[in-house]
Amino acid sequence: MTADTSVDRDPGGPDSPAARLQALFEGHRLTPTQRRIAHSMVRRAADVPFLSSVELAELAGVSQPSVTRFAVALGFDGYPALRRHLREVAPAEQPAGSGAYNEYQQAVEAEIENLRHLAEVLADPRPVQKAGRLLAASRPLPVLGLRAAASQAYGFAYFAAKVHPDVRLIHEGGTMIHDRIDAAVRAGASTLLCFALPRHPREVLDTLAYAKEAGLSVVTVADSAFAPVAKVSDLLLPAAVGTGLAFDTACAPMLLGRVLLEAMCDDLPDAQTRLEEFDARAAARGLFVE
Repeated sequence: MTADTSVDRDPGGPDSPAARLQALFEGHRLTPTQRRIAHSMVRRAADVPFLSSVELAELAGVSQPSVTRFAVALGFDGYPALRRHLREVAPAEQPAGSGAYNEYQQAVEAEIENLRHLAEVLADPRPVQKAGRLLAASRPLPVLGLRAAASQAYGFAYFAAKVHPDVRLIHEGGTMIHDRIDAAVRAGASTLLCFALPRHPREVLDTLAYAKEAGLSVVTVADSAFAPVAKVSDLLLPAAVGTGLAFDTACAPMLLGRVLLEAMCDDLPDAQTRLEEFDARAAARGLFVE
């Protein structure tokens, strides 16, 4: 089964810059570095026609020669030819720059743009609704997230356990990770939810491949439709990370995780009852400060 990456399409229609870029990349076998460039271009579709090869390389975190090789891989003589093509389908005016912002503000602005893109993606709710049905039906529900993605998996599992009868968090790697997958399958699991963020650990790819071999459907929240985990996912939901600081920021993946929780609740008929019961117990224990 191939990964479903249709959710990454720009819902603005085939005339939107991001959708045209996505169409440009289709049918090409891209290396991981080239997928990173493509992902960066989709995220900044309106700006890309005005960027030099050096600026695009900095945006994607790759070398300038990598950008040139990427343009050639797409069938152009070089990056200038690719940029001329992009300008033909770009808005007439270059978007206002952000030169007045300091580096911290630029990081915030980049995250706002990531959230704006996620909002556009969610204009088509069907992929998330499909994911919600799969998660709700899986008993138990294993939730995987290693290294940078561990906090995303933990946050999802924490809230999911309030409405789902059996959530099993897998946020530490090691030799026992396959054992935990086996135990979940024996207990009746049908779907595994994975949060996958850069840098992508090889162990995550190996674990997802093992989960698929064991018969689980794999739903993945990743930073890009071009992420390495796409090939071992049945349904991939992309949400970009910010790369402007020393360490990546992941507001959009976190929000997408909460959206998935909402979609899962919609397919759990006793979700509201469980939440009310929890609130009653919490009040009786004085768990929270009012």
